[in-house]
Amino acid sequence: MTNELPPIIQVGDVLLSPDIITECFCCDLDACHGACCVEGDAGAPVTLDEIAAMEESLDAVWGGLSAGAQAVIDRQGVACTDAEGELVTSIVAGRDCVFTFHEGGCCYCALERACRAGRTAFAKPISCALYPIREKTFSNGTVGLNYHRWEVCRPAVAKGRSLGLPLYRFLEGPLVRRFGREWYAGLVAVADELRRTGRL
Repeated sequence: MTNELPPIIQVGDVLLSPDIITECFCCDLDACHGACCVEGDAGAPVTLDEIAAMEESLDAVWGGLSAGAQAVIDRQGVACTDAEGELVTSIVAGRDCVFTFHEGGCCYCALERACRAGRTAFAKPISCALYPIREKTFSNGTVGLNYHRWEVCRPAVAKGRSLGLPLYRFLEGPLVRRFGREWYAGLVAVADELRRTGRL
């Protein structure tokens, strides 16, 4: 038996990069100020079902959106197609997601706040909830998950390490939302086995 970590980990029909289990992570808004909602050159990947849910949530969040965001939504909707042909949330002036708002020096998601307040059933796109895990579906239908490393998330890495909190544990809620409780239990079992055999 080898003590080396496998290059790819499979849980059910999902392939994962090992660093999703080995690396630590915990968002630190005090340090990053929600930069992932405003940095980058495109919005968050979304599905047709999520676009419908965002449209249904508009009345609940409209008053809290910026005038610029409202204008973008009026003009092109809550989502658009990016340069690679993928559906993404619309953005304002090449930066902010249309659903962001700024408060106390931090950027927050209006959809998530409305959901937590009980004003809408939709929290936010699963691609946002899963970040820094990024999902890709291959031509054969297999789903792959990778850990996306980004400079703005360095404080989250430091905080995760200080807490000893692995990325897959930090993202338990979103992973369960996306793949189900049984699948997540399988992921935990794989991680526990790797740890038991000295490969973590």
